[in-house]
Amino acid sequence: MTVDCVWSLGATLGEGPLWVPDDAALWFVDIKQHHIHRFDPASGSRGRWQAPDQVGWVQPTADGRWLAGLKSGLHWFDPAASTFTPWLDPEPDKPDNRLNDSVVDPQGRLWFGTMDDHEEAPSGRVYSLADGPHAVPTDSTCRITNGPAVSPDGRFLYPVDTLDRKIWRHEIGADGALARGELLIEIEDGAGHPDGATCDSAGNIWIGLFGGWGARCYAPDGTLLHHIDFPVSNVTKIALGGPDLKTAYATTAAKGLSEDELARQPLAGGLFAFTVEIPGVPANPVRIGI
Repeated sequence: MTVDCVWSLGATLGEGPLWVPDDAALWFVDIKQHHIHRFDPASGSRGRWQAPDQVGWVQPTADGRWLAGLKSGLHWFDPAASTFTPWLDPEPDKPDNRLNDSVVDPQGRLWFGTMDDHEEAPSGRVYSLADGPHAVPTDSTCRITNGPAVSPDGRFLYPVDTLDRKIWRHEIGADGALARGELLIEIEDGAGHPDGATCDSAGNIWIGLFGGWGARCYAPDGTLLHHIDFPVSNVTKIALGGPDLKTAYATTAAKGLSEDELARQPLAGGLFAFTVEIPGVPANPVRIGI
């Protein structure tokens, strides 16, 4: 698989890539620069919005709006007006935490994680947006939450514990409750840290490797299927998009690299793309809890 840089934007912490079929474009963020980006591969057009704070993700809703996960909580994001309206802070008692990554399951339920912005305290949790404007946390905590990914049938949730290099599997009940998790994948020492996760239409799990110079694809049972080498060290997350959902887009980060490392990685923080054999799953809009 040949990896190409399609946008050398030098993101400090590129994250949250999401292919939006109705828009035929990839949306993603640069958390540390407070930017939301839009990339249209057909026309080559590129858009950027300035968020009022660190922004971890954006998600479309079933009623045509957008939600954005900022350090201060969930905001309504209006791309046309470039405005952000605060709506819900899931952790008003944790001012050092920020929202980090998200996914929407087939039922339209939003799952998102929080983490200590200093990457030290085990204060991160995974939340689901339940019926009504309140967030319901799961039981797990860690220093950096990532993903979660959700299986295409909506049966399993895969939260990522980045610093402990572990990917967990929880069964999702009909009411949205999570069963006790089991360890599915543990990244070996020296291979980097698992970052954002996403699932393809066969249920395989794609993981970006921060500090690992690549991305991996694992089968639903945790068997390693593919390792894709990158010309940059910090690969943060994969999104499967394009007209046939067979273009893998990857966000990357320049965060933490020294001047010498940046000189050796001139494309660090760029947006990359490569072609896969198994397509992704169309993104689900948020339906529950809004």
